[in-house]
Amino acid sequence: MEYEVLAYYYFGTIEDPDLEVKNHKEFFKTQDVKGRIYISNKGINGQMSASPESSNAYQAWLHTRYPEIEFKIHHHTEHAFAKMTVKHRTLVAMGEEAEAQDGGDHVSPEQWAQMIENKDDDTIIVDVRNRYEWEVGHFEGAELPDLDTFREFPEYARNLKSERDPSKTKVMMYCTGGIRCELYSALMKKEGFENVFQLQGGVIKYGQKQGAKHWRGKLFVFDDRLVTPISEDNTETISHCHFCDTPTDTYYNCANMDCNELFLACKQCVSTHKGCCQSSCESAPNVRPFQETDNPKPFRKLRK
Repeated sequence: MEYEVLAYYYFGTIEDPDLEVKNHKEFFKTQDVKGRIYISNKGINGQMSASPESSNAYQAWLHTRYPEIEFKIHHHTEHAFAKMTVKHRTLVAMGEEAEAQDGGDHVSPEQWAQMIENKDDDTIIVDVRNRYEWEVGHFEGAELPDLDTFREFPEYARNLKSERDPSKTKVMMYCTGGIRCELYSALMKKEGFENVFQLQGGVIKYGQKQGAKHWRGKLFVFDDRLVTPISEDNTETISHCHFCDTPTDTYYNCANMDCNELFLACKQCVSTHKGCCQSSCESAPNVRPFQETDNPKPFRKLRK
């Protein structure tokens, strides 16, 4: 059976987020769905997998109240999530307040490709994702901030002002599905950057519209797939094994459950190190047995 993997977001006032959570949970009781949906008084951020029937039903149900939502859809051979979670919580954890309506100009995938082709010295392309995301794939010529969490980006924006003239620099930014750029572009404008542009629909929509044009590698996603091509175009492997530097784009969570670090490894090295990211983790007291597989899935750290 083929499942649909949906990514979407909505910025707008939700008067009673707890009621929206309750309504979602009630609707999902009769649907074949798994995923992660966050709802706040400022909107909804959702990623989920569903049977085609449940996908159609959910989209229709949500569009009755939020018709402007744009669903970006991939296809997969199984559910891309372990369970269905719907929570009342912050949509994006940036660490600073920013409003989506104050963000930069939205640029279509077609326009984005043209902007890359016409890029000059006063234009920068900023990858608004964490290091482990851009390591497996990114746009040609993009600035790749060596940051581990989205909360570090506000400081990056402030530091950028000392390197670039905010009044002259044209800032192009992109992320996986578009939601982080909605807030980060607003922050960039707040910091004084006047010409800010964000890729509409993120890399997911770009891949569907433009294929792998101007893109290198694959796309990191926050579900059981971990890494996936952005389109049907053949894409190169640009990342390397943490141990031997062999080209690979396969991620593993360290088998030491007190570490659980996400790392890239080839099959031979991950087997040699028993699923651990470093030798010290192999002798740790809380190591789960390593099982070889062609499609490793994320492992969530056990709560103490």
